[in-house]
Amino acid sequence: MLEYTKKIDPFTGEEYVQVPFKGMFLTEHPIYNKGTAFPANERYALGLCGLLPDAVSTLSIQKQRTYASFSRKPDDLEKYIYMMSLQDRNETLYYSLLLDHLEEMLPIVYTPTVGKACQQFSHLYRRRRGVYVTLNNIHHVDEILQNASFSNVALIVATDGERILGLGDLGANGMGIPIGKMSLYIAAAGLHPASTLPVMLDVGTNNEELLNDPLYIGVRQKRATGEVYDAFIEQFVAAVRKRFPTALLQWEDIGKNNAFRVLDRYQARICSFNDDIQGTGSVALAVFLSAMKIKKQKLGDQKFVIFGQGQAGLGIARQVVSGLKSEGLSEQEARARMFGIDKDGLLVEGMAVTEEQKFLLKDKSVVANWSLADTNKITLLDTLKNTGATVLIGVTGQSGAFNEEILKQLAQNTELPMVMPLSNPTAKAECTPEAALKATNGRCLVAAGSPFAPVKIEGREQVISQCNNLYIFPGVGLGALVSGTPIVTDEMFIAASQALSNLVTHDELASGRMLPAIQKIRFVSEQVALAVAKEARDSDLGLQQDDDALLKMIRNAMWQPKYLPYRYARAEGNQY
Repeated sequence: MLEYTKKIDPFTGEEYVQVPFKGMFLTEHPIYNKGTAFPANERYALGLCGLLPDAVSTLSIQKQRTYASFSRKPDDLEKYIYMMSLQDRNETLYYSLLLDHLEEMLPIVYTPTVGKACQQFSHLYRRRRGVYVTLNNIHHVDEILQNASFSNVALIVATDGERILGLGDLGANGMGIPIGKMSLYIAAAGLHPASTLPVMLDVGTNNEELLNDPLYIGVRQKRATGEVYDAFIEQFVAAVRKRFPTALLQWEDIGKNNAFRVLDRYQARICSFNDDIQGTGSVALAVFLSAMKIKKQKLGDQKFVIFGQGQAGLGIARQVVSGLKSEGLSEQEARARMFGIDKDGLLVEGMAVTEEQKFLLKDKSVVANWSLADTNKITLLDTLKNTGATVLIGVTGQSGAFNEEILKQLAQNTELPMVMPLSNPTAKAECTPEAALKATNGRCLVAAGSPFAPVKIEGREQVISQCNNLYIFPGVGLGALVSGTPIVTDEMFIAASQALSNLVTHDELASGRMLPAIQKIRFVSEQVALAVAKEARDSDLGLQQDDDALLKMIRNAMWQPKYLPYRYARAEGNQY
C-alpha cells in the first residue's frame, strides 16, 4: 500500500510530491502520471528517457488535446467512456479538464449518463478502480482494504447496488455510482484522489437479466437479506474502523429495506451518512428556503406533498420537518404540513407501511371529511384537492406522473406553486419543467433532479435549478473531515442547507434560480464545509477553532489539479 506524500523543501520552499517509483511504472499510475507534461529534468531523474515524445506539453496544451477528443465522441455514453479512460490514465488532467467544463461534463460523468453506464457496466468494464467486497470474500475484508491504492484513505463511498438512481437493482454494475460520486467529491470539494476509495458491497442481485448475462461481473446469486446481510455489513464496517479509523463512510444507493436500518445503526458509531436520505433532504430544504425568499413566505405557510416514500422521499420529509421546527413549530405541527404518498396512496393509519414510513402516517380523522374519487384509495389528485398543497415533490421514478390535471390542481391552490420532479435520470422525471410551467401559465417555481435547459414562457426565460446533491454532500464530507467530528449529525445537514440557500444571490432569485450556478461549486462546497465545521465545533464534536481558522484549514485541504515537481524516494518494500 502506497502513501501519497506532498512535502515542502526546507531550504528552497519548493512544494513537491515524493514519488515511490521510476520509469514506466510512473507513467502507468493515474495519480502520478503527467504524460507529455513531464519536464526534461524529471525525464532524466526519474528514468523516463525515451518513454515519451520529445515535446514537453503544458497542462493547458494537454487539456486542449483531450477536450478536442472528448468533443468528437458521437454520444454521451461514448463521452463517458472516454472520460473514464482519461481518469484511468491521468487524474490531474482529468480533474483539471472537468473543472474547466463543469456544466457540460457533469451530466456525462454523473447523472444522467452514469445511469446508462451502470446498466452496461459489466460490458464496459476495462480497468480496476476501487475494491469489491463480496459474499465470497468478506472473510478477507482486512486484506481487501489493505489493497487500496493508498494508505491515507479519508473517504469511502460504498453501495450494494440495490437501488441505483431510479433504475433499481443493478448488482455489481452499481459500482459506477461510487466511482462517479468520488469524481464529484474531488471536483467539487477538492479532496485528493489518493484519499478516496469507492467500494462495491456485492451481496448478489435479484435482477434476472443480470444473473443470466454471461458477461455479468458480480456474484451470481439472489441478494442476501436479513441476518446474513447485516452480518456482512457489520464485518465491513469493523474492517473500515480498523484500517481507516478516521475515514468518512458514505452509504450510497442502498435499497429502502436496508438503507434506514444501516444509517440508524451506524450513524452514532462511525463518521458516516447516507446521501440519498440526508443529502437529498438537505439540498431540497435549501431549495425551499430559497423559494420562501421569492414567495416572501415561511416554510410554515406551506403544505408539502411528497410523491414517493423511499429513501429520498422520507429523507426530504425528515429534513423539512427539522426546518419547520427551526421556525418554531412543534413536531406535531410540522408533521401536519407533510403528506406522503406511496404506491397505495396517501399514508393513513391502518395501511401496511415500513417502520420509517410511520413518520408520515395520518390519523383517519384527518381524512374523514375529504371528498374522494374512490374511498378505497386516496390518490395524489385527491390529496392536492383536499389539502390545498403548495409544494409537490416527486421521487418515484414514474415518468409523466405529474400530468396536466395534477399540475393545474396545484396551481389552483396557490399563486406561486412549487414543483419538484426529482427522479433521475432524466427519462424518469415525473414531469418536465416545461410541462410544469405550461400547465401553471408560467407561474410556478421548478427544481428538477436532472439538468434541464432554461424554459421560455410568457415572454421570459426561467432558469431551472437542478436539485443536485452535489451542492451538499461534498461540502458536508469536507467539513466533517476537516473538523475531525466522529459523527455526522442531522444538525450539520440543517446548517448545510441554510448555508447553501444563503449563497443564492438576489439576481439569481429574480431569475427563478433557487440554487447557485454550478460553476460556483468549489466556493459552495467551501462555505457548506465551513457551516458543517462550525456546527461540529459548537456541538463540541469538532475542532475548537474560530471561523477564520476553520476556513483556512478548509481551503488548505482543497486540492487544485495541477502538476507539482516530483522527487523519488523508494517506498518500503518497493523493488522498482
